[in-house]
Amino acid sequence: MQVLKTICGVDEAGRGPLAGSVYAAAVILDANHPIIGLADSKKLTEKKRDALAIEIKQKALAWAIASCTAKEIDDINILQASLLAMKRAIEQIKITAAMGEILVQVDGNKCPKINLPCEAIVKGDSKVQAISAASILAKTARDAELYALDKIYPQYGFAQHKGYPTAAHLAALAEHGICPEHRLSYAPVKNILECKA
Repeated sequence: MQVLKTICGVDEAGRGPLAGSVYAAAVILDANHPIIGLADSKKLTEKKRDALAIEIKQKALAWAIASCTAKEIDDINILQASLLAMKRAIEQIKITAAMGEILVQVDGNKCPKINLPCEAIVKGDSKVQAISAASILAKTARDAELYALDKIYPQYGFAQHKGYPTAAHLAALAEHGICPEHRLSYAPVKNILECKA
């Protein structure tokens, strides 16, 4: 008889932006408390994501959110930083004996180095509910950081573009230079530095 494994879904948010941390979340859902409307966070409105994030935190058996800073991203590259943020989130999850065997399922095609069975699922955030839940927690946590950065560095418009390389963000970079939260290893930021040098 096959033992039913408990799924710990994991996803990250913020690989593409030029500023801020990359976030990851790990979620173990409770089958006795289903959450309606879970989906890939990119397919949900901000209002819906925020409402679901609250519900996930209330109903999940366990959840955790972790991040890697812009400096860490520059030091080890965005892929490694994403995997490290995932590892940090998984390691924060409080696993109890009642959960049985845990299987970590990660969105994408690479698994972080962890001491649990792990499988990568391409487009997992639209296939596995626990990964959808993780994508929502990672995205809402990252957005919250960018709203906070917007208050510190209002000249960049972080609240609008969340650090992504939009025309408005690139124009702000050209005008104001970089701030401590910009990722120096990303080409548009690197180009600004070289122009100012």
